[in-house]
Amino acid sequence: MKSLKVIFALRLFVLTIHKILKCFILNKNIMLKVTDISFSYQERPIINTISFTVDKGKTVAIIGESGCGKSTLLKLIYGLYDLNHGQIFWNDNEVLGPKYHLIPGMEYMKYLAQDFDLMPYITVAENVGKYLSNFFPEEKQKRITELLEVVEMSDFAQIKAQYLSGGQMQRVALAKVLAKEPEVLLLDEPFSHIDNFRKNSLRRNIFSYLKEKQITTIIATHDSTDMLSFTDEVIVLKQGEIIVKDTPKKVYQNPINYYTASLFGDVNTIYVREKPTYLYPNQFQIIDQSPIEAVVKNCYYRGKDYLLELLSDDVVLFVESQKEYALNSKVCIALKK
Repeated sequence: MKSLKVIFALRLFVLTIHKILKCFILNKNIMLKVTDISFSYQERPIINTISFTVDKGKTVAIIGESGCGKSTLLKLIYGLYDLNHGQIFWNDNEVLGPKYHLIPGMEYMKYLAQDFDLMPYITVAENVGKYLSNFFPEEKQKRITELLEVVEMSDFAQIKAQYLSGGQMQRVALAKVLAKEPEVLLLDEPFSHIDNFRKNSLRRNIFSYLKEKQITTIIATHDSTDMLSFTDEVIVLKQGEIIVKDTPKKVYQNPINYYTASLFGDVNTIYVREKPTYLYPNQFQIIDQSPIEAVVKNCYYRGKDYLLELLSDDVVLFVESQKEYALNSKVCIALKK
């Protein structure tokens, strides 16, 4: 038995070294490359001539309204569907769909869908370690323990998956896709079922782990915290087309249109010389005197502040305030400097 383990270890070592050298020689700048891809469900176009690249170890958020093609794009990158047109490459490896693979999906990628794909009648630990080799049980257990700590599920290791809540299942599913460390990780709304009080620490754990391991990550999300705090770039999709790809700061601070700005929350459209400018509620302030007066139509308490819905010359504005205002009271507003 020991000799078999030694042979297996040596073979695995040689294959790993060969793979590293091959990648280094063929392409020092390993990247995901998506070129002019299009895809339709029957006759309805979903993805329209999309092109972009992602460097190794980078994290990219795909954002957009429901139905814009975020989930479909992730599935295409993983190889679950056949492209109508275009190509996808990870380094020198072309991503191919079901026409070319009996089992769809690429071995060097992992895709976490919104349905989790857990086995209900086995334990949390068994789910996480399902695809790990049994040749080295100590290493396998160490890996499972490490990942359960990352997703904060160590106390549930021996609980069967069927007894978990939706949020707990989602955390186990995250650990499962990381078990056999992928080169590319595709996440579809990975924190959607997780309670807010746990979500923040979990996000920090997960994204720190991905950066440390240099795992290229693409995340489809509706959550502005995911995209602003933890990603290197943001891709904005609308009706299956990329309308902007830039750093989170630039996309947020300089939205190219109302659609892009609205993906981050409430937004105001102000016209300056007939040209629209898009401003967030936190870019305004309430002051004692100003040429711009408004009437308070609603006042929403948000814990750290209030969101005022104001009416000024028949224009509705949303403005943040540190104090509460009575309905129909008058205020003066100005832009923050």
